[in-house]
Amino acid sequence: MTEPVLECRNVVREFREGASTLQVLRGVNLAVQPAERVAIIGASGSGKTTLLQIMGGLDEPTEGGVLINGAPMHGTTEAKKGELRNRYVGFVYQFHHLLPEFTAEENVAMPLLIRREPKLTALGAARELLGRVGLGERLTHKPGELSGGERQRAAVARALITRPQLVLADEPTGNLDSGNGEHVLGLMLELNQELQTSLVIVTHDHAIAARMDRVVVLEDGVLKQSD
Repeated sequence: MTEPVLECRNVVREFREGASTLQVLRGVNLAVQPAERVAIIGASGSGKTTLLQIMGGLDEPTEGGVLINGAPMHGTTEAKKGELRNRYVGFVYQFHHLLPEFTAEENVAMPLLIRREPKLTALGAARELLGRVGLGERLTHKPGELSGGERQRAAVARALITRPQLVLADEPTGNLDSGNGEHVLGLMLELNQELQTSLVIVTHDHAIAARMDRVVVLEDGVLKQSD
């Protein structure tokens, strides 16, 4: 039995609102296997994004924890969390979060530069991956010079540049028209298969969920297997 790439163990997340406490996550348990594709669906406001942020170490659980490749994401230093994220995790959001002052190739190379890879090596890897997502002619364009679909494809390339074991995606096609959304999703699934990267997608789109290996529903703060 292989070790899960991602494991959530009894994750609880509470928020204080004045004198009261709002419990968004009530004990989430989930194990994601290598190369597995998992969709998380649920009503708006059910805590899907909160859960994804906890998985990636961008938010802290009130109780419980997350293991990435067997290593704890929580209860450690920010430096350790950053190292774990940079080594094993890629993120794709609904909005691209590209840095406006940098070119497409510089944006995509950024995770490798943070790792202190040589600049020429990082830019070479970025150019290759941008070519794969159909942006080989747009390397030196800044985000403001790219269309919405092109920006999101660059964001997918940035998420995959480190060849992470896990990609966490929050409504990755939610800001795109259907044609661009299909293109971006197709790229993510193709690269997931080729790189054997596990994929966890938060989505409200049941057509996207249907293309995953497994669908789980976040309901009343816990994950339930979908029918």
